[in-house]
Amino acid sequence: MANSANGNYAIKAENLSIYYGNFRAVREVDLGIEPKKITAIIGPSGCGKSTVLRAFNRMNELIPSVRTEGQVIFGGRNIYERDVDPVEVRRRIGMVFQKPNPFPKSIFENVAWGARVNGFKGNMDELVQSTLKNAALWDEVHDKLDQSGTSLSGGQQQRLCIARAIAVKPDIILMDEPCSALDPIATLRIEELMRDLAKEYTIIIVTHNMQQAARVSDLTAFFTLSEDGKRAGMLMEYGESKQIFTRPEKKITEDYITGRFG
Repeated sequence: MANSANGNYAIKAENLSIYYGNFRAVREVDLGIEPKKITAIIGPSGCGKSTVLRAFNRMNELIPSVRTEGQVIFGGRNIYERDVDPVEVRRRIGMVFQKPNPFPKSIFENVAWGARVNGFKGNMDELVQSTLKNAALWDEVHDKLDQSGTSLSGGQQQRLCIARAIAVKPDIILMDEPCSALDPIATLRIEELMRDLAKEYTIIIVTHNMQQAARVSDLTAFFTLSEDGKRAGMLMEYGESKQIFTRPEKKITEDYITGRFG
């Protein structure tokens, strides 16, 4: 089990269970995410990877019938306490989705919008420029900032969505299959960008792509389905990616990574 050397986690799930109605989709997850590293969440379809990811910024609450038990500790507090503002949680813990979803606004406004909503009072031109540079997109769009974000290619749109996420200066970026809709070249650009962003941000990525998880992540959490007939997702193994992909402790982890199931 990978533990932060000083126990200083960026965010930590404690005894986390998540229900859709009466169905328990995820059971009793304990997972500490280390700061300024990339943690990959892998596992077969239906094992709760995206559900766990969305629990880290209360996105599951937008789905009717979802119930969350346990705690998610961030900044010394359980984000599920009643007096914690979920909007503030989502500002500090940003999200990039599977399918690029730029706003139907200009490239400039896609980046500026979140900052403006959050009361940014500085130089917006400078913020947009520096954010697009950090998202490795400035060189491609600097002369067309007034064009619609939806006019960009898929890979560019996804980098624009990453720019939109980091414009509000979050602490953590959640990425749910961010490359699954992209071609290999665009995927490589996103992976390179993730490595650069990890110098400043904690990143948690859900991916079905084992090669991608092995390439970009520092730590890997392997989830699987319980075999008690209840089909709840559970954390099976968590450690440094190098160890998980070369010397996993559990046979079921090795079977999944080598393609014997999943």
